[in-house]
Amino acid sequence: MTDLISRRQMLLSFLLGGLSGSKLSYSLVAQDTNDDARRLVTPQIRQTIERSLESLAATQHQDGSFGSGTVESHSIGVTALVGLAYLAGGHTPGNGPYGETVERITDFLISRCDANGFIQRPNSRTHGPMYGHGFAVTYLAEIYGMTERENLKGCLDRAIKLILSSQNEEGGWRYQPKPSDADVSVTVCQIMALRSGKNAGLYVPKETIDNAVNYLKASQNSDGGFRYQKGRQPESEFARSAAALVGLNSAGIYEGQAIEDGLKFLSRYRPGTRGPRHFQIQNYFYGHYYAVQVMWHCAGDEWPLWYQSVSEEILSMKRDNGLWRDNVICPEYSTAMACLILEMPFNFLPIFQR
Repeated sequence: MTDLISRRQMLLSFLLGGLSGSKLSYSLVAQDTNDDARRLVTPQIRQTIERSLESLAATQHQDGSFGSGTVESHSIGVTALVGLAYLAGGHTPGNGPYGETVERITDFLISRCDANGFIQRPNSRTHGPMYGHGFAVTYLAEIYGMTERENLKGCLDRAIKLILSSQNEEGGWRYQPKPSDADVSVTVCQIMALRSGKNAGLYVPKETIDNAVNYLKASQNSDGGFRYQKGRQPESEFARSAAALVGLNSAGIYEGQAIEDGLKFLSRYRPGTRGPRHFQIQNYFYGHYYAVQVMWHCAGDEWPLWYQSVSEEILSMKRDNGLWRDNVICPEYSTAMACLILEMPFNFLPIFQR
């Protein structure tokens, strides 16, 4: 844990020392990180990320939140994902051109942490508030290693305890913080949150993770893909299968039959192949957000080809004023996801690091 926090502090020191008082340069960040960033993150990709983060900042609400539309306006989940996009691009709290943006995101999420630890908007119309809670915990745990906010640890402690208490007897989680049901997608969101919290030094029982792993493995089909719920809705689907593999990775499982079979299933969906194109894939940005993490951690020599293919496809998709639109959630969501996919080779955040 100390090494992980030290890496966060080193990143902060690098950005403060090397780029103090000036706008962050993606070319400089990429040059000084790793070989993957130097080889794969082209000038066009860097410029696209920078334009998109700039466009996102212009959509931030007065209260620090992000999200638009009837359901997702001032969204907990969208706000947390936007925050992760800034962090994954090397932008830290209180520093650089987006330092204030990140600070306001953090303030908003902490302000929405109830006494029982639930990070939510009580009157929100979203049907799955545990998604927002999980993404918010992941973001705040990453922030925890970069700041000394007195109110942050208490919020995180309560928020993680809420996740632990709402795991159901099968080992998974569902839309509400109640241990009555579970599905693969929400379960993965909570596993990532717990992994991020554990990385930051917060207590997560091994039994909780073991039970979650058992739930995911029991939800894998013979074709390597994953069903939506254990014992129900048996068809495999790209987005949830990519998510399930990230859930296993977040639990420390990077190899074995479940991973090998899952990678074979995902390989059918690599952009640029004869498999389904982006307009044929449900939950495109969600799926590729998880798929790029799996490939980053597990695909070995196949990783560069996957990244090149998905980045080319994402750059080819129409953007309005620097924002992607997927007609499912909101432009702020799809843009945050697109940025996170494109930023993966930077290898900045502990939750994404190899």
